[in-house]
This record gives sequence, C-alpha cells and structure tokens, in this order.
Amino acid sequence: MKQICYVQGNLGRIYGELLLPEGAGPHELVVLSHGFGGDGWGNEDVADYFASKGFAVYNFDFCGGGYGSRSDGDMLDMTVLTEAEDLSAVIDAFRLDARFSGISLWGASQGGFVSAYVAARRPDDVKKLVLEFPAIVLQDDARARANADGSFPATSTVFGNVIGRKYNEDATSFDLYDRIGAYPHPVLILHGDADPIVPLSYSQRAVNVFPDAELIVMKACK
Repeated sequence: MKQICYVQGNLGRIYGELLLPEGAGPHELVVLSHGFGGDGWGNEDVADYFASKGFAVYNFDFCGGGYGSRSDGDMLDMTVLTEAEDLSAVIDAFRLDARFSGISLWGASQGGFVSAYVAARRPDDVKKLVLEFPAIVLQDDARARANADGSFPATSTVFGNVIGRKYNEDATSFDLYDRIGAYPHPVLILHGDADPIVPLSYSQRAVNVFPDAELIVMKACK
C-alpha cells in the first residue's frame, strides 16, 4: 500500500510516499534520500525492492533538492545542512510511530552524504545505514569553487543546476570524516570502481572510519 505523506521541514513541506508491506507489523522503516538535483522518482525501484523484502519505506524529495522536487523550497536555498534538517524532520515524524520497529537510512550520492551525517548525529534513532556512492567528494568540489580570497560566488552552476553561496559555505564548514566515526551501527557502502563523479577512494577511506562498515566494490563492465 502506498500513500502520500507530508512532513513539515524548516524550508517548508516535505513530500514523500510511504509504502507499507503486506502482513502484520511492526515493520522496519527504510528512509530513502536521493542525490543532488534529483527527487524521489529516481528511487522508486529501490523503494519497491525494499517493500518486496518486507520493509516499510518512506521515499521523499528534499526541499529544493531538484527542479522536479514535489517538496517546497528552491535549489538556491538548498545545502547539505538544509537536507540534513529535512532528513531529521522525517526521522522525528516516524520514530515513535507504532507501525515501525525502527528506522534505517539508505542514501545515494549527496543523499548518502546527508544520511551518513544525520546517522552520526542521531545514532540512537538510526539502526542501519546503506550508502550508494556517497558523495563525500562534494566537500572538495565546493572548496574548489572558492574565490582567491576564500569567499564563494553568489551562485555556482553544478551539473546544470544553479546553487547559492550558502551551499558551498555549508559544505565546507565541517569534515564529514570527522563525524562518521560516531556512528556505531552496521554500514554497507556500495561503490563502482569506475565512478567518474565520486571517486571510489572516498568510500575506501570512509569504510575505515566507520566502526562497523563493509564496502562492496562493483566492477565496471569491460
């Protein structure tokens, strides 16, 4: 069963679709976080897969997360930290819901970065973490957009999407590797060995920082 379910976030209403599997609960809830410039449409196959395995799923759009987002907000206002606030709002909306036995996070690319950040901040509320090619590289990419004096331009264009100065400021305001060691629960990282956007080396470093993590490297087709 699928139902539209809105959550209130700091930048406005967050649109999401809640999938409940067949059978009596409670079920573990998996929250899906999409990548930069994307939306939940791109994760529907992932949502269907988890639901087929007996998980409940919440598949949502970050506020301002992409031009196809059904949530409120604008990409000029979106940053990794506003997305972290959205994900925390989703966790707060469901963590005491009797239909669910606990919450795990799945995130791809920037959604993986945000999921790792939030899990490290809220380890008591996140049972497990699955990261697909987590875009930890975005911090180095943001640093490379700085002006000579260390400031950032008012806007930048990334993969055809216009972002604001605050995106780069927030992305460079901390080091994710300094945070993720605080997450003690199981982590699975999936990453391709020929990823042209997020180099595998970032996940190879991350798997050694998380206390309980496994990295599965997917080989490119020859």
